[in-house]
Amino acid sequence: MGQLCQCAVGHPGSRCVHSWEAPGAGPDHHHGSCTDLQRNLPRAIFISIPLVTFVYVFANVAYVTAMSPQELLASNAVAVTFGEKLLGVMAWIMPISVALSTFGGVNGSLFTSSRLFFAGAREGHLPSVLAMIHVKRCTPIPALLFTCISTLLMLVTSDMYTLINYVGFINYLFYGVTVAGQIVLRWKKPNILRPIKVNLLFPIIYLLFWAFLLVFSLWSEPVVCGIGLAIMLTGVPVYFLGVYWQHKPRCFNKFIELLTLVSQKMCVVVYPKVEEDSETEEIREDTKLQNQSIYQPPASKDKDAVEP
Repeated sequence: MGQLCQCAVGHPGSRCVHSWEAPGAGPDHHHGSCTDLQRNLPRAIFISIPLVTFVYVFANVAYVTAMSPQELLASNAVAVTFGEKLLGVMAWIMPISVALSTFGGVNGSLFTSSRLFFAGAREGHLPSVLAMIHVKRCTPIPALLFTCISTLLMLVTSDMYTLINYVGFINYLFYGVTVAGQIVLRWKKPNILRPIKVNLLFPIIYLLFWAFLLVFSLWSEPVVCGIGLAIMLTGVPVYFLGVYWQHKPRCFNKFIELLTLVSQKMCVVVYPKVEEDSETEEIREDTKLQNQSIYQPPASKDKDAVEP
């Protein structure tokens, strides 16, 4: 995921989306390249957005046509009510379809969230154990477990609709910040390599709609948005404690090293061996001091963990 993001924003030397091999008996992995990404990513966007828009619009047209406004307002699950009214004995198709769609969305979120933790750990913003992969299956087991634990913590709330509002607002806020980052990079680093380069008109139009909806959300649901912002800001002290504060007590570093070693043994994970060209290695050497994590174990222990 980290290589994919680097490739998408034009990171020099990131010619492959994924290109690492697991130490030991693990298989080699070479998944795609920026050339394929440049051709397939716009194609996927141009196909998926109109298709999804078509399905959603005509689904709502079907609901409005078959049901009265009173039935729409009284229904807790419009699709299920629609199926019960029109499909008869085959009404079970609607809840099954909704369940399959939900599982598909959760599956995609699981892969995406864990890889985001994995990429963040590789950049030194999270504990280094999250940047490790299984020695045989080459999957980020610690990142997946961390995703599972954080999900279970969010499920302790009794009001599912409130949780959906919190998560939806936070995700929507970060979507806008991410798109704004593209404009900032285009302004501050205009000469970096960009395998995929889009017209700035598109992110600007998106940000205009994003700002309108964000202001409307803050005005209509100030409590929900405020709590969502508070949840998001809990990451600030974690950042200062884990990344910004470099000179930590030796006992703290020893504890983190021990915790990392125990996690490695429990999950059977090691650091991936990344294949990089000379240009990428020089870039990583230049930014090593800036992104160095206080969680990173010493090189000798890393070597012992990789070569059992």
